[in-house]
Amino acid sequence: ILVNNAGIFAPKPALEITEEDWDKTININLKGEFLCAQRAAKEMAKNNWGRIINISSIASGQVGVGIEWGAHYTASKGGIIGMTETLAIELASLGINVNAIAPGAIDAPMLQSGAETEELKKYTERIPLKRIGKPEEVSAAVIFLASEEASYITGTTIYVDGGWLSQ
Repeated sequence: ILVNNAGIFAPKPALEITEEDWDKTININLKGEFLCAQRAAKEMAKNNWGRIINISSIASGQVGVGIEWGAHYTASKGGIIGMTETLAIELASLGINVNAIAPGAIDAPMLQSGAETEELKKYTERIPLKRIGKPEEVSAAVIFLASEEASYITGTTIYVDGGWLSQ
């Protein structure tokens, strides 16, 4: 089982993102997850069984949610969803299921470092469940996708977002 969880977010307006900023974000958030998945899949294929769970974000752009000052972040996390779907097709015959989880606002260092208290309060009010998610709620989705109960699920993304996308 591989839980592929890499992510950096350095907010910057699109017109100020340098090629170095772009490359760093893509290399860590997308390329790193691909290389880990590729290596893990080679080992999993030997046993004809495996689970790859990629961590993306609701700010992937896939569902109409981008993030201000995050063109590079949105591109990287959207790429993870596309990569997940493609790997699911390619690796299914090897007994490997590939899925993604796209968290919303989760009480984690990345959220805490990037949001001011008043801004976070306004954001939280817009979430249907009216609260920030807990890391354990993302972990629960990971545990499910790694389980035998999820053996018929592949190529899918589970959104752990407090109902954000239902609006």
